Amino acid sequence: MRRLSALPAVLLVIVTGSFFLMRLAPGGPFDMDRALPEAVRLNIEAKYHLDEPLPRRYLRYLGDVVRGDFGPSFRYPDRTVNELIALGFPVSLTLGLCALAFALVVGGAAGVVAGIRHNRWVDHLTMSLALGGVSVPNFVLGPLLILAFALGLGWLPVAGWGSWRHLVLPTITLGVFYTAYVARLSRAGMLEVILQDFVRTARAKGVREAAVVTRHALPNAVLPVVSYLGPAAASALTGSVVVETIFGIPGVGRYFVQSALNRDYTMVLGTVVFYSMLLVAFNLIVDCLYAYLDPRVTY
Repeated sequence: MRRLSALPAVLLVIVTGSFFLMRLAPGGPFDMDRALPEAVRLNIEAKYHLDEPLPRRYLRYLGDVVRGDFGPSFRYPDRTVNELIALGFPVSLTLGLCALAFALVVGGAAGVVAGIRHNRWVDHLTMSLALGGVSVPNFVLGPLLILAFALGLGWLPVAGWGSWRHLVLPTITLGVFYTAYVARLSRAGMLEVILQDFVRTARAKGVREAAVVTRHALPNAVLPVVSYLGPAAASALTGSVVVETIFGIPGVGRYFVQSALNRDYTMVLGTVVFYSMLLVAFNLIVDCLYAYLDPRVTY
Protein backbone atom coordinates (compact mmCIF):
# COMPACT_ATOMS: atom_id res chain seq x y z
CA MET A 1 0.00 0.00 0.00
CA ARG A 2 2.88 2.34 0.76
CA ARG A 3 4.35 1.78 -2.71
CA LEU A 4 1.00 2.13 -4.41
CA SER A 5 0.41 5.43 -2.62
CA ALA A 6 3.63 6.77 -4.17
CA LEU A 7 2.49 5.85 -7.69
CA PRO A 8 0.61 9.12 -8.39
CA ALA A 9 3.68 11.22 -7.49
CA VAL A 10 5.96 9.09 -9.69
CA LEU A 11 3.57 9.29 -12.64
CA LEU A 12 3.19 13.05 -12.15
CA VAL A 13 6.95 13.53 -12.47
CA ILE A 14 7.08 11.31 -15.56
CA VAL A 15 4.13 13.01 -17.26
CA THR A 16 5.43 16.49 -16.47
CA GLY A 17 8.95 15.81 -17.69
CA SER A 18 7.77 14.08 -20.86
CA PHE A 19 5.18 16.77 -21.63
CA PHE A 20 7.61 19.67 -21.50
CA LEU A 21 10.46 17.79 -23.19
CA MET A 22 8.21 17.08 -26.16
CA ARG A 23 7.29 20.77 -26.36
CA LEU A 24 10.95 21.78 -26.28
CA ALA A 25 11.74 19.61 -29.31
CA PRO A 26 11.89 21.58 -32.58
CA GLY A 27 9.07 21.23 -35.07
CA GLY A 28 5.45 20.37 -34.56
CA PRO A 29 2.97 17.60 -35.34
CA PHE A 30 1.58 19.42 -38.36
CA ASP A 31 4.82 20.68 -39.90
CA MET A 32 5.00 19.46 -43.49
CA ASP A 33 7.11 20.00 -46.58
CA ARG A 34 4.44 22.35 -47.86
CA ALA A 35 3.14 24.91 -45.40
CA LEU A 36 -0.57 24.69 -44.61
CA PRO A 37 -2.80 27.68 -45.33
CA GLU A 38 -3.10 29.92 -42.33
CA ALA A 39 -6.84 29.29 -41.86
CA VAL A 40 -6.36 25.51 -42.05
CA ARG A 41 -3.51 25.61 -39.55
CA LEU A 42 -5.52 27.71 -37.09
CA ASN A 43 -8.49 25.35 -37.34
CA ILE A 44 -6.33 22.31 -36.71
CA GLU A 45 -4.63 23.92 -33.73
CA ALA A 46 -8.01 24.94 -32.31
CA LYS A 47 -9.36 21.40 -32.71
CA TYR A 48 -6.46 19.88 -30.74
CA HIS A 49 -6.23 22.83 -28.27
CA LEU A 50 -2.75 23.72 -29.51
CA ASP A 51 -3.68 27.39 -29.59
CA GLU A 52 -4.07 27.49 -25.80
CA PRO A 53 -1.27 28.61 -23.46
CA LEU A 54 1.15 25.88 -22.48
CA PRO A 55 0.16 25.74 -18.76
CA ARG A 56 -3.49 25.30 -19.71
CA ARG A 57 -2.63 22.53 -22.15
CA TYR A 58 -0.59 20.83 -19.43
CA LEU A 59 -3.46 20.93 -16.94
CA ARG A 60 -5.88 19.70 -19.60
CA TYR A 61 -3.61 16.75 -20.39
CA LEU A 62 -3.23 15.91 -16.68
CA GLY A 63 -6.98 15.76 -16.36
CA ASP A 64 -7.23 13.44 -19.36
CA VAL A 65 -4.54 11.12 -17.98
CA VAL A 66 -6.34 10.89 -14.63
CA ARG A 67 -9.43 9.71 -16.52
CA GLY A 68 -7.34 7.19 -18.46
CA ASP A 69 -7.72 9.08 -21.74
CA PHE A 70 -4.45 9.67 -23.62
CA GLY A 71 -6.18 11.75 -26.25
CA PRO A 72 -6.36 11.53 -30.05
CA SER A 73 -3.36 10.72 -32.20
CA PHE A 74 -2.18 13.63 -34.33
CA ARG A 75 -0.87 11.37 -37.09
CA TYR A 76 -3.71 8.83 -37.03
CA PRO A 77 -6.76 11.12 -36.89
CA ASP A 78 -9.25 8.26 -36.99
CA ARG A 79 -7.67 6.53 -33.97
CA THR A 80 -7.09 7.48 -30.36
CA VAL A 81 -3.88 6.72 -28.49
CA ASN A 82 -5.77 4.23 -26.33
CA GLU A 83 -6.90 2.34 -29.44
CA LEU A 84 -3.39 2.24 -30.90
CA ILE A 85 -1.90 0.96 -27.64
CA ALA A 86 -4.66 -1.65 -27.34
CA LEU A 87 -3.94 -2.72 -30.93
CA GLY A 88 -0.16 -3.03 -30.62
CA PHE A 89 0.40 -3.93 -26.98
CA PRO A 90 -0.72 -7.60 -27.20
CA VAL A 91 1.93 -8.13 -29.88
CA SER A 92 4.63 -6.37 -27.85
CA LEU A 93 3.55 -8.26 -24.73
CA THR A 94 3.78 -11.61 -26.51
CA LEU A 95 7.25 -10.82 -27.82
CA GLY A 96 8.46 -9.51 -24.45
CA LEU A 97 7.14 -12.49 -22.47
CA CYS A 98 8.62 -14.99 -24.94
CA ALA A 99 11.99 -13.25 -24.73
CA LEU A 100 11.82 -13.23 -20.93
CA ALA A 101 10.84 -16.92 -20.81
CA PHE A 102 13.72 -17.73 -23.16
CA ALA A 103 16.09 -15.82 -20.88
CA LEU A 104 14.86 -17.55 -17.72
CA VAL A 105 14.97 -21.07 -19.15
CA VAL A 106 18.24 -20.87 -21.07
CA GLY A 107 20.06 -18.38 -18.85
CA GLY A 108 18.86 -19.93 -15.61
CA ALA A 109 19.88 -23.45 -16.62
CA ALA A 110 23.26 -22.26 -17.92
CA GLY A 111 23.95 -20.26 -14.76
CA VAL A 112 23.05 -23.13 -12.43
CA VAL A 113 25.26 -25.58 -14.34
CA ALA A 114 28.12 -23.05 -14.38
CA GLY A 115 27.77 -22.53 -10.62
CA ILE A 116 27.82 -26.26 -9.91
CA ARG A 117 30.80 -26.82 -12.25
CA HIS A 118 32.71 -23.83 -10.95
CA ASN A 119 36.10 -23.17 -12.60
CA ARG A 120 35.60 -25.99 -15.10
CA TRP A 121 35.33 -25.73 -18.86
CA VAL A 122 31.52 -25.51 -18.70
CA ASP A 123 31.78 -22.53 -16.37
CA HIS A 124 34.30 -20.72 -18.57
CA LEU A 125 32.34 -21.42 -21.76
CA THR A 126 29.06 -20.25 -20.26
CA MET A 127 30.47 -17.02 -18.91
CA SER A 128 32.26 -16.31 -22.20
CA LEU A 129 28.97 -16.69 -24.08
CA ALA A 130 27.24 -14.52 -21.47
CA LEU A 131 29.83 -11.79 -21.96
CA GLY A 132 29.21 -11.94 -25.70
CA GLY A 133 25.46 -11.74 -25.17
CA VAL A 134 25.80 -8.61 -23.05
CA SER A 135 28.22 -6.98 -25.49
CA VAL A 136 26.37 -7.48 -28.80
CA PRO A 137 23.46 -5.01 -29.24
CA ASN A 138 20.18 -6.32 -30.62
CA PHE A 139 20.28 -4.03 -33.66
CA VAL A 140 23.45 -5.91 -34.68
CA LEU A 141 22.32 -9.39 -33.63
CA GLY A 142 18.96 -9.15 -35.41
CA PRO A 143 20.30 -8.57 -38.93
CA LEU A 144 22.95 -11.25 -38.39
CA LEU A 145 20.27 -13.80 -37.48
CA ILE A 146 18.23 -12.76 -40.52
CA LEU A 147 21.23 -13.23 -42.79
CA ALA A 148 22.05 -16.64 -41.31
CA PHE A 149 18.70 -18.34 -40.67
CA ALA A 150 16.29 -16.51 -42.98
CA LEU A 151 18.24 -15.49 -46.08
CA GLY A 152 21.04 -18.06 -45.84
CA LEU A 153 19.39 -21.27 -44.65
CA GLY A 154 15.79 -20.30 -45.35
CA TRP A 155 14.53 -21.90 -42.15
CA LEU A 156 12.59 -18.92 -40.80
CA PRO A 157 10.79 -15.90 -42.28
CA VAL A 158 12.63 -12.60 -42.58
CA ALA A 159 9.92 -10.42 -41.04
CA GLY A 160 6.22 -10.22 -40.31
CA TRP A 161 3.84 -11.53 -37.70
CA GLY A 162 1.47 -14.47 -37.89
CA SER A 163 2.77 -17.88 -36.84
CA TRP A 164 5.24 -19.18 -34.29
CA ARG A 165 7.96 -19.16 -36.95
CA HIS A 166 7.76 -15.35 -37.07
CA LEU A 167 8.42 -15.28 -33.32
CA VAL A 168 11.66 -17.29 -33.18
CA LEU A 169 14.23 -14.78 -34.46
CA PRO A 170 12.75 -11.73 -32.67
CA THR A 171 12.57 -13.68 -29.41
CA ILE A 172 16.22 -14.71 -29.62
CA THR A 173 17.30 -11.23 -30.66
CA LEU A 174 15.49 -9.59 -27.77
CA GLY A 175 16.18 -12.33 -25.21
CA VAL A 176 19.93 -12.87 -25.64
CA PHE A 177 20.83 -9.80 -23.58
CA TYR A 178 18.60 -10.86 -20.67
CA THR A 179 19.74 -14.48 -21.01
CA ALA A 180 23.31 -13.37 -20.39
CA TYR A 181 22.36 -11.39 -17.29
CA VAL A 182 20.21 -14.21 -15.89
CA ALA A 183 23.06 -16.67 -16.44
CA ARG A 184 25.52 -14.49 -14.54
CA LEU A 185 23.08 -13.86 -11.69
CA SER A 186 22.15 -17.54 -11.45
CA ARG A 187 25.80 -18.53 -11.34
CA ALA A 188 26.57 -15.97 -8.63
CA GLY A 189 23.59 -17.07 -6.57
CA MET A 190 24.47 -20.75 -6.91
CA LEU A 191 28.10 -20.12 -5.92
CA GLU A 192 26.94 -18.30 -2.80
CA VAL A 193 24.51 -21.03 -1.75
CA ILE A 194 26.29 -24.22 -2.78
CA LEU A 195 28.93 -23.81 -0.06
CA GLN A 196 26.48 -23.08 2.76
CA ASP A 197 26.22 -25.37 5.78
CA PHE A 198 22.70 -26.59 5.02
CA VAL A 199 23.81 -27.79 1.58
CA ARG A 200 26.78 -29.65 3.06
CA THR A 201 24.47 -31.17 5.65
CA ALA A 202 22.10 -32.42 2.97
CA ARG A 203 24.98 -34.02 1.10
CA ALA A 204 26.33 -35.57 4.31
CA LYS A 205 22.91 -37.15 4.94
CA GLY A 206 23.16 -38.90 1.59
CA VAL A 207 20.60 -36.83 -0.35
CA ARG A 208 20.98 -37.26 -4.09
CA GLU A 209 22.85 -34.42 -5.84
CA ALA A 210 19.85 -33.58 -8.03
CA ALA A 211 17.67 -33.17 -4.94
CA VAL A 212 20.35 -31.10 -3.22
CA VAL A 213 20.42 -28.70 -6.15
CA THR A 214 16.70 -28.47 -6.90
CA ARG A 215 15.23 -28.62 -3.38
CA HIS A 216 17.88 -26.96 -1.21
CA ALA A 217 20.19 -24.76 -3.28
CA LEU A 218 18.04 -23.57 -6.17
CA PRO A 219 15.25 -21.79 -4.21
CA ASN A 220 17.85 -19.58 -2.52
CA ALA A 221 20.08 -19.21 -5.58
CA VAL A 222 17.31 -17.74 -7.74
CA LEU A 223 16.65 -14.79 -5.42
CA PRO A 224 19.01 -12.45 -7.34
CA VAL A 225 17.20 -13.45 -10.56
CA VAL A 226 13.84 -12.67 -8.98
CA SER A 227 15.09 -9.21 -8.04
CA TYR A 228 16.13 -8.68 -11.65
CA LEU A 229 12.77 -9.81 -13.07
CA GLY A 230 10.95 -6.52 -12.47
CA PRO A 231 13.29 -4.22 -14.40
CA ALA A 232 13.96 -6.98 -16.95
CA ALA A 233 10.27 -7.47 -17.71
CA ALA A 234 9.67 -3.77 -18.22
CA SER A 235 12.89 -3.42 -20.20
CA ALA A 236 11.97 -6.37 -22.42
CA LEU A 237 8.69 -4.67 -23.32
CA THR A 238 10.20 -1.25 -23.96
CA GLY A 239 13.35 -2.68 -25.55
CA SER A 240 11.26 -4.42 -28.18
CA VAL A 241 10.96 -1.08 -30.01
CA VAL A 242 14.16 -1.69 -32.00
CA VAL A 243 13.43 -5.38 -32.53
CA GLU A 244 9.92 -4.65 -33.77
CA THR A 245 11.33 -2.18 -36.26
CA ILE A 246 13.95 -4.67 -37.54
CA PHE A 247 11.51 -7.53 -38.02
CA GLY A 248 8.47 -5.48 -39.10
CA ILE A 249 6.37 -6.51 -36.10
CA PRO A 250 3.12 -4.52 -35.63
CA GLY A 251 3.62 -3.73 -31.95
CA VAL A 252 3.56 -0.53 -29.94
CA GLY A 253 7.19 0.09 -30.88
CA ARG A 254 6.30 0.84 -34.48
CA TYR A 255 3.78 3.49 -33.48
CA PHE A 256 6.19 4.91 -30.91
CA VAL A 257 9.06 5.34 -33.37
CA GLN A 258 6.86 6.89 -36.05
CA SER A 259 5.23 9.18 -33.51
CA ALA A 260 8.58 10.36 -32.16
CA LEU A 261 9.74 11.22 -35.67
CA ASN A 262 6.46 12.94 -36.56
CA ARG A 263 6.11 14.85 -33.25
CA ASP A 264 2.89 13.03 -32.40
CA TYR A 265 2.86 14.39 -28.85
CA THR A 266 -0.10 12.46 -27.53
CA MET A 267 1.09 9.09 -28.82
CA VAL A 268 4.58 9.51 -27.38
CA LEU A 269 3.27 10.71 -24.03
CA GLY A 270 0.63 7.99 -23.86
CA THR A 271 3.19 5.28 -24.55
CA VAL A 272 5.62 6.67 -21.95
CA VAL A 273 2.92 6.86 -19.26
CA PHE A 274 1.57 3.41 -20.12
CA TYR A 275 4.98 1.74 -19.93
CA SER A 276 5.80 3.62 -16.73
CA MET A 277 2.69 2.14 -15.10
CA LEU A 278 3.79 -1.30 -16.28
CA LEU A 279 7.23 -0.81 -14.75
CA VAL A 280 5.73 0.07 -11.37
CA ALA A 281 3.37 -2.90 -11.55
CA PHE A 282 6.16 -5.35 -12.41
CA ASN A 283 8.34 -4.07 -9.58
CA LEU A 284 5.46 -4.43 -7.13
CA ILE A 285 4.84 -8.03 -8.22
CA VAL A 286 8.54 -8.85 -7.87
CA ASP A 287 8.64 -7.38 -4.38
CA CYS A 288 5.74 -9.61 -3.32
CA LEU A 289 7.30 -12.66 -5.00
CA TYR A 290 10.67 -12.00 -3.35
CA ALA A 291 9.10 -11.88 0.11
CA TYR A 292 7.20 -15.10 -0.65
CA LEU A 293 10.36 -16.96 -1.70
CA ASP A 294 12.43 -15.68 1.22
CA PRO A 295 10.44 -15.45 4.50
CA ARG A 296 13.30 -13.47 6.06
CA VAL A 297 12.47 -10.49 3.85
CA THR A 298 10.12 -7.94 5.35
CA TYR A 299 9.03 -4.52 4.14
